[in-house]
Amino acid sequence: MAASELYSKNAHVWLPDAADVWKSAELLKDYTPGDLTLSLQLEDGTAVEHKIDPKTKNLPPLRNPNILEGENDLTALSYLHEPAVLHNLKVRFIDSKLIYTYCGIVLVAINPYESLPIYEADIINAYSGQNMGDMDPHIFAVAEEAYKQMARDQRNQSIIVSGESGAGKTVSAKYAMRYFATVSSSSGETNVEERVLASSPIMEAFGNAKTTRNDNSSRFGKYIEIGFDKDLCIIGANMRTYLLEKSRVVFQAHGERNYHIFYQLCASSHLPEFKTFKLGCPDDFCCTNQGQSPVIDGVNDAKDMSNTRRAFSLLGIGESDQVEIYQILSAILHLSNVDVKDQSADRCSILPDNSHLMVFCELMGVPCEEMAHWLCHRKLQTTTETFVKSFSKANAVHGRDALAKHIYARLFNWIVSSINNALTSAVKQRSFIGVLDIYGFETFDVNSFEQFCINYANEKLQQQFNLHVFKLEQEEYMKEEIPWTLIDFYDNQPCINLIEAKLGILDLLDEECKMPKGSDDTWAQKLYNTHLKQNAYFDKPRLSNKAFIIHHFADKVEYQCVGFLEKNKDTVNEEQINVLKKSKFDLLLKLFEDEEKTKVSTNKFSGTTGKAGKAQKDTKKTVGLQFRQSLHLLMDTLNATTPHYVRCIKPNDLKTPFTLDPVRAVQQLRACGVLETIRISAAGFPSRWTYQEFFGRYRVLMKQKEVLPDRKQTCKNLLEKLITDQQKYQFGKSKIFFRAGLVAYLEKLRSDKLRSACVSIQKTIRCWLARRKYLRMRESAIIIQKHVRAHQACSYVKFLRQTKAAVVIQRNMRMWSKKRCFLQQRSAAVTIQRVWRGHMARKQYFKLLHEHKAVVIQKAVRGWLAKQRFRRAMEAVVLLQSCVRRMMAKKELKKLKVEARSVEHFKKLNIGMENKIMQLQHKINDQHKEHGELTERLSVLEKTHTTEREKQCRDIENLRRSEQEARAKAETVPSLLEQLSFLQEELENTRREKEDLEVQTKTFKERTQETIHELNMKNSLLNSNIEELNEEFSIQAQQLKEVKTNLENTKQLEKDLTEERSRYQNLLSEHLQLEERHKDLKEEMSVSIISSKCSHQRTDSNYSSNSSEFSQSLSFTEDEDNPTQAEQDKAQTKVDLPILLKLQKRVKELEEENRSLWQQLDKKEEAQHEKAKEVEKQTTAGRTELDVEKLKRQELESENKKLKQDLSELRKSLTSENSDMAPPAPGSLPYNILLEQLSSSNEELEMRKEEVLLLRSHMVRQEALKHRGSVLGEGVKLDLGEIHSFQDPDRSTDIHTLNEDGELWLAYEGLKETNRLLETQMQEQECLHSQKYRKLEEEMNKLRTEKEQQQKLLAQSLLLPEDARVEASLKHEITRLTTENLERMEQQENQDKTIRKLKKQLKLYMKKVEDLEASAHQIIGSSLTSTPVRPVHITRKEKEFQGMLEFKEGDTSRLLKNLVIDLKPRGVAVSFTPGLPAFIIFMCLRYADNVNDDRRLSTLLNSTISSIKGVIKKKGNDFEVVSFWLANTCRLMHCLKQYSGDEVFMVHNTAKQNEQSLANFELSEYHQLFGDLAIQIYRQLIKSMENILVPLIVPCMLEHETVQGVLGSKPTGLRKRSSSSPEEAVTVEVLLQHLSFFHTTISQHGMDSDIIKQVVRQQFYIISAVTLNNLLLRKDMCSWGKGLQIRYNVWQLEEWLAERKLTDSGAKETLDPLIQAAQLLQIKKNTEADAQAICSMCSSLTTAQIVKILTLYTPVIEFEERVSNAFIITIKNLLKGRDESSSLMMDAKKIFSVTFPFTPSSVALETIQIPTSLNLGFLIRV
Repeated sequence: MAASELYSKNAHVWLPDAADVWKSAELLKDYTPGDLTLSLQLEDGTAVEHKIDPKTKNLPPLRNPNILEGENDLTALSYLHEPAVLHNLKVRFIDSKLIYTYCGIVLVAINPYESLPIYEADIINAYSGQNMGDMDPHIFAVAEEAYKQMARDQRNQSIIVSGESGAGKTVSAKYAMRYFATVSSSSGETNVEERVLASSPIMEAFGNAKTTRNDNSSRFGKYIEIGFDKDLCIIGANMRTYLLEKSRVVFQAHGERNYHIFYQLCASSHLPEFKTFKLGCPDDFCCTNQGQSPVIDGVNDAKDMSNTRRAFSLLGIGESDQVEIYQILSAILHLSNVDVKDQSADRCSILPDNSHLMVFCELMGVPCEEMAHWLCHRKLQTTTETFVKSFSKANAVHGRDALAKHIYARLFNWIVSSINNALTSAVKQRSFIGVLDIYGFETFDVNSFEQFCINYANEKLQQQFNLHVFKLEQEEYMKEEIPWTLIDFYDNQPCINLIEAKLGILDLLDEECKMPKGSDDTWAQKLYNTHLKQNAYFDKPRLSNKAFIIHHFADKVEYQCVGFLEKNKDTVNEEQINVLKKSKFDLLLKLFEDEEKTKVSTNKFSGTTGKAGKAQKDTKKTVGLQFRQSLHLLMDTLNATTPHYVRCIKPNDLKTPFTLDPVRAVQQLRACGVLETIRISAAGFPSRWTYQEFFGRYRVLMKQKEVLPDRKQTCKNLLEKLITDQQKYQFGKSKIFFRAGLVAYLEKLRSDKLRSACVSIQKTIRCWLARRKYLRMRESAIIIQKHVRAHQACSYVKFLRQTKAAVVIQRNMRMWSKKRCFLQQRSAAVTIQRVWRGHMARKQYFKLLHEHKAVVIQKAVRGWLAKQRFRRAMEAVVLLQSCVRRMMAKKELKKLKVEARSVEHFKKLNIGMENKIMQLQHKINDQHKEHGELTERLSVLEKTHTTEREKQCRDIENLRRSEQEARAKAETVPSLLEQLSFLQEELENTRREKEDLEVQTKTFKERTQETIHELNMKNSLLNSNIEELNEEFSIQAQQLKEVKTNLENTKQLEKDLTEERSRYQNLLSEHLQLEERHKDLKEEMSVSIISSKCSHQRTDSNYSSNSSEFSQSLSFTEDEDNPTQAEQDKAQTKVDLPILLKLQKRVKELEEENRSLWQQLDKKEEAQHEKAKEVEKQTTAGRTELDVEKLKRQELESENKKLKQDLSELRKSLTSENSDMAPPAPGSLPYNILLEQLSSSNEELEMRKEEVLLLRSHMVRQEALKHRGSVLGEGVKLDLGEIHSFQDPDRSTDIHTLNEDGELWLAYEGLKETNRLLETQMQEQECLHSQKYRKLEEEMNKLRTEKEQQQKLLAQSLLLPEDARVEASLKHEITRLTTENLERMEQQENQDKTIRKLKKQLKLYMKKVEDLEASAHQIIGSSLTSTPVRPVHITRKEKEFQGMLEFKEGDTSRLLKNLVIDLKPRGVAVSFTPGLPAFIIFMCLRYADNVNDDRRLSTLLNSTISSIKGVIKKKGNDFEVVSFWLANTCRLMHCLKQYSGDEVFMVHNTAKQNEQSLANFELSEYHQLFGDLAIQIYRQLIKSMENILVPLIVPCMLEHETVQGVLGSKPTGLRKRSSSSPEEAVTVEVLLQHLSFFHTTISQHGMDSDIIKQVVRQQFYIISAVTLNNLLLRKDMCSWGKGLQIRYNVWQLEEWLAERKLTDSGAKETLDPLIQAAQLLQIKKNTEADAQAICSMCSSLTTAQIVKILTLYTPVIEFEERVSNAFIITIKNLLKGRDESSSLMMDAKKIFSVTFPFTPSSVALETIQIPTSLNLGFLIRV
C-alpha cells in the first residue's frame, strides 16, 4: 500500500498550527513520490503549499474518514496520532456533548464545567452487569469493570484517577465510589455505603480549596480502599492521604481561598454553639483574606457546613468532638491574626493585651504569657548549657505560621484516622477496590517543593502505567498467537533514579537538611556538581544559580531551590508544642499523643533495622523521606492490584462549559500518558476485528463464490486479495490485527465499491426510468396528436359556423345599433326642444310675473305717496283753519274785552237784565248738577245692564248646555235606574255572602289547617325538589366544566391507584425479602447459638396480619408444625426485625386514629345536618303560613279591585255625556237617591277594606302566637296589655252594626301588634337572609377564585403535553377524591361486615329451628314406628357428595407435603383440572368449617401460606413452579370469596354453589392475606422472567441484524467484547420463543386472562425499557439502519400479540417509546419543519431522551448526515414547555401494580375427584 494510494486527490491531512495545534486540509492533486510540495486547501478555502522535508520525506498525518469521527474508543481510529486523537475528542466533547472517551484501557474524562444528568440511579442500573465495551464510555463502566473483575478473578482492583487541578478528579472518584455503594449492599446492621460516601464532604471541607484553576481543588492525594466481603457487599473502607498542602493554611495567592472549612465556620458563626469562638466574617482573619476572594459563585458555605456536620454525625463523631474540632479551627484563625511587634533587628514581642492571642490561648486552654513568650523566643541546647534566644519579627511570624500549619496537619490526620476507625468493620475482608485520587503533572511559573513531589509521584505512576499497557499488549498478542515483536516505548526509570536513587535529588536534600548550616544555595551547588552534564535528565538554567531543570516524561520543569530545605524539614518550635501539651483540652492532647506514638514507633523501627543510635533517636523524618516511603507503599499496593485508569482533562482555563482549548488539551494529553498509549498501540496492530465483524463489514468487497462456510478462511482470502503486504495485518485465533491506517484503506475500498455499485444501480434505474418515460411519452404523444387533430377539425367547422353566424349577427347588430342611435338622437332632440321651450316659457312667465309684481308695488307705493300728500295737505289746511280761527277768536276777545270795559254802561243800559242773568245762571248750575247726576245714573245703569246682559248670556249658554245634558241623561235614566236596582241587589247579595262567609269562617279555618298541612308537605317536597334541582344544576354545571377533563381525571385516578397499589406491592416484596433474610440468618446462626439461651424470647410470623387472634393462631401453628424452628426462634435475639414490627404497629395505630377521627367527623357532620334540618323545618313551616296568608290577602285584594272597578264604571256612566236623555237635576229626587246609594256603597267598600286588614292581622297574630317558642318567634314579645284601643267614635256604630259578633273588632285591635310582630319577623328573616347572602357571597367568591384558578390551570395545561396536562389539572382533586373513596370503602366494609354477621346469625337460628323441627319429627316418627308396618323393599340411592374432603388434625402437614411441597407442576398442569390443588385445599377448608373446628381451619390456612412461601423461596427461579402456584393461589383466593356467602360474590354462583357456602367462619381477613401472597408470587414471577429475558433483549432487539452487512457496522476498538467468548447469534425468534413458552405455561396452569394480560404487558415493558436504555447509552446503535432494524423487530412483537389476541392488554402501548425512538433515528433532521414533526411525533419520549438520541446519532455509512448543533438547539427550544420528568433512562426495574379481579369458577366441588398419583388417600370425600 504505497503512499501514492493514500495521498490521492481529495484526501484529507493534518497541518500543524500555532493556535489550533492542528488544522485540516484537503489535497488538490495526487501526490507522487519525489514531489517537494503538497498542494492543499484549508477548510476556509485558503490554498496552501506544504513543503516536504527532503531528508526525512515525512508527509503530514492523514485524517481519518468522516465515518470514524466521534468514536467511543480512540484505538478504533484507523490513523492513530496526535491530531486524530485531538479531533476525535473535540467532536465528542463539543458536538456530541460527550465527556467520556476510551483510549484503550484508559478512560479520558473532560470536565464539562456543567452539571449533566448522567449520574442518576437509573444510569447506574443500566451499566450494572454490562460489559465495558457494550455501553458508551462512562466512569460507571470503569467501576463496573473493576467490580466484575474483582468478583470473577478474586483479585484486588484499583482505579487511578489523575489530572491537573480543575480537571475533575475528585468528582470522578466520588462517582466511582457512589457506583460501588449502589451496586453492592451492606451486610451489617447499619448502612456502610452511606458512611463511605459521608467521608467525601468531610475530606472536601478539610482538604479542598479554591485555586485559580478550580473552585474545588483537592490539595492532597488520597487512596481509598473499599472493602468487600465474600458476598461482594461493602463492609468498610480505609483512607490514606498524601502530601497535604499545609502552606495554604497561612498563605493564599490572589484569587484563591484557604480550605473550605474555615469559610464554612465563619458563615456559621451566628449559631449559638459557635458564639464562644468569637468569629466573624472571613475578611476579619489574615489566613482567610489574603486571596481577596472569600465567596465562590453558586456555593453556600453555611449549607455546606450543615452537610459537613451531618456527615460527621453519620460517621459516629459526636457533637462534642465536632465542637472541639471547630474550636481548634477557630483558634488557628485567631492565631493568624496575632500581631508581632518589632523591637530591634533580632528582637520582637507580642503585646500582652493582644485580643487574638488571648482568644487563641483561651480556646486552646494554655497560659497566654507562656505562649506569647515562646512565640518570640526559642531554646538552644548545647552539650554544656541551655539558653534562650529571641527571634526577629520575620522568624517569629514564620514560627507562628509553622505552628498553625502543624496544628492543622495534626488535626487533618486525626480526622482521617477517625474516619478510618468509623469505616473499619469486624467482618473479614475478602477483597478491596482502591480509588486513587491524586494530583496530576503540574508546572507553574514558579515551581517549588510541592510541585517537585507531585511530579515525582506522577513519574512513578507513569512508569507503572507504561509497564501495564505494555503487558496488556503482550498478553493480547500471546493470547491470539500473534508473532511478538518488541515495541519500543518511553521508559522514565532514569528520571526516577535521578530523583530517588542514591546521591539523587532527595538524598542530597536530606543530607543538606542534616547539615548545621545547610542552605538552599549550598544544596543547589551540590546538585550542579553531582548531576550537571552527567545526567541527561538534569539541567541548569542559564541565568540562575538557585534553580534546576528536570526533563520529565511530560515536559521539562524548572524548580526554584528557595524554600526546599525549610519545607523538607517542616520544623516547629518544640517549646510551643510543649506549651500546647500542657493544655487541658482533650482533643488537643490526643493530637500530640498520636504524634508521640508515631515517634516511638519510628524509633523502634529504626532500632530493629540496626540503625539505632543516640543521634537517630532524636532525628525526625523529613517530608521528602516520608513522601518517598508512602509513595513506595502506594506503588506496591497498585502493583498488587489490577489497575484501571481515568485521565481527567481540563478543557480550558476560563471554566467555560463545553469549550475546548486545543493547546491546553494537547499539553494534558501528553502529560497524562494518553498519547503514549496511542503511540504504543500504533507501534503494533491497533485495529482489531473479529472474523464475524470483518465479514459483516466488508462482505460487499467479496463475490458470492468467494464466500465460504468458514468465515476465517473467507476473511484470509479477501485480505490476501486486497492487500499484498502481509506485514500490514496478522491473523489471530479469533481476531484480525491491522496496522495503523489499514482500516482507513479498507474503508476507502468499501466506499468506492459501494459508490460504484450505487452508480451502476443508478445507471440501470435511470435507463429503465428514461425508457419507461420515453414509451409513456410516445404513447401519450400519439394520443395527444389524435385528439389534437380531431379537435382542430371540429374547431375549423365550428369556426365556419361561427363566421356565418357572426356575419348575420353583425348585420342585425349594425342595423340595431344604427336604429338605436337614430332613436337616441331623435329622443335627445325632442328632449332638448322640450326643455328649451319650457325654459323659454318659464323665462317669459317669470318676466311677466316680475312686471306684474312691479306694477302692484308701484300701485301701492303711489297710493301711499298720494295718501301721504293728502294727509299732509289736510294737516296744512287744518292748521291753516286753526290759525285763522285763532286769529279771529283773538279779535273777538279783544272786542269782548273792550265791551267788558264798558259793562257799567251795559249795566246802566240793562239794569233789569242782571236778575234775569242770575236766575238763568242758577238754572244753568242746577241743570249742570242734574246732568251730572243723570250721567252718573246712566253709567251705573249701563254697568248693571252690561253685567245683567253678560249674566243672561251665560245663563242662556248654561241653559242650552243643561238642555243638551238633560236630553242626553234622560235617555240614560232608565239604564241608571236598572243599574241602581242591580247594585241594590248586589249589596243585598254581598250582605248575604258576608253572613255566609262569617258562618263559613270556622269551616274555612279547618280547611286552611288542612291546606296548611298539605302545603307544608308540598313545600317540603318542593324544597327538596328545589335542592335536588339545585344540586343537579350544580352537578350539571360542574359536568359542563369538566366534560373535557373527565377522561383525564379517570386516567389520573387510575394512575394514582396503580401507584398506590405498586407502593403497597413493593412494601410487600420488601417485607418478603426481609422475612427471607430473617430466615436465612436464623439458619446461619442456628448452629452457633443452639446452646446459648437468651432471656428475651419472641416469635416472628412469616406474614403480616390485621388481628391479634390471627397472629396468635399463626404462631401456635408454627410452633406446632415446626418445633425445631420454634426453638431456634427462642434462641434467636439479634436477627429479629423490631423496626419492621414497630412500623407495622405504628401503621395500625395511625389507621385506628384515622378511623376515630373520621368517626368524630361523621358525628359532628350528622349533628350539624340535624340542626340544619330542624331550622329548615321551622323556616318551611313559617313560610307555608305566610304563603297561605298571602293567598287569602290576594283573594280579598282581587275582590276589592273588582268593587273599585264597578264603582269607577258607575261614576263614568253617571258623568258620561253620550246619553240622549237628560240627567236628573242636581237637586232632583233621583239625583239625591243616586248620591245616597253611591255614598253607602263607598262606605261598604271601606268597611270591606277594614275587614280585609283585620282578617289579615288576626291571622298573622295567631301564627305569631303559634310560633312564639320557635326560632322564628324567639325575638317577638307579645304584650296584649300594650294594645291601645283603636276606635273611631264617629264610625263605631257603623262598625258594630256591620260586625255584631265582634270578631272583626278584636282582630282590628290586634292589627298594630301583628304589624309589629310582622316587622320583627321580617327583620329577623332579613338578618337570616343577609347572613345566608353573605355566606353565599363568600362561597361564590371562593367558587369564583377556584374557577379562575381552574381556568388558569386549564389555560396553562392546554399549553402542556397530555401527560403533564393531566397532572397539572387534577393535582388538587386527588386528596379529596381519595378521602371520599376511603370513607365510602370503610362504610361499605362496615356494612358488609354487619350483613355477614347478621346472615351468619340468621343461618345459626335457621339451623337451630331445623334441628328443633327434626327432633320433633323424630319424636313423631318414633311414636308412629311403634305401630306394625308392612315390610317394604328399599333401593339404595347413589351417594350425593357435598364437595368436602374429610381429614384428621394430624394430616395437615402430610397433606401439604404431598400437595404443595413435593408436587411437580408439569404433570398436574397437563393431566388434571387447572387449579386442582386449590380446589382440594378449599374442600378441606369446607370440612373444617362444617365441623366448626376453628383450630383445624386456621392451621390449614396458615400452613398452606407458609408451604407456598417455602416452595417459592426454594424454587423462585423456576418459572413453571412460580406460575403454577400463582394460578393456584389466585384460585384459592377466588374460592374463598366465591363461597364466602357475600351477596356480591353469590350472584355469579349456581344454587348448588350457594348452598355450599361457608357456614361458621368469616374468612375475609384471609382474602387479604392470600392477595398479598399472590402479589409476592407475581413479583417473583416477573423477576424470574426478567432474569431470562434481560440477557436476550439487547442481542435480539439491537445487536442482531436480519441481513448481515446490509446495514453495516462501524469499526470498533479494544473495548468491544474483547474479553467475551464468541456466542451464537440471538435473533428475535429466540425472544418470541421464550415469550410463547411463558404464555403457554401460564395458560396451561389455568391463570386468569386478566393476569395473563398484565404479565404480557410487564414483559413488553421490560423489553421496551431495556432496549431504549441501551440505545441511549450506545452511540454505535444510534443510526438510520438500526432504527429500521428496531422497527422490524417491534413489528414482529406486535404480530405475536395479534396472534394470541392480546392487543387489548396494554402491551403495545408500552412499546411506544421504543417505536418513537426508532422513528426518530429514521426521520429527517434538517429543517425547522422536521423539528416540529419530531416534537409532535415523540410524545412518549422525554426531552432529555430526544436530545440524547439526536446527540448520539452517528452515520454508519457515508451517505448519512450528522445532526447539527443548531437543529438540536431548535428541538430544545420547541420542547421547553413540556412538563415531564428530567430523568434520562426508563425504569427497567419498574413492576406495574397487579390486580386480581374476581373470576368465579364453574367447576362443581362435588364432581372433583382426587387422582391417586397425588398420594392423598387419607382424604375422604363427603
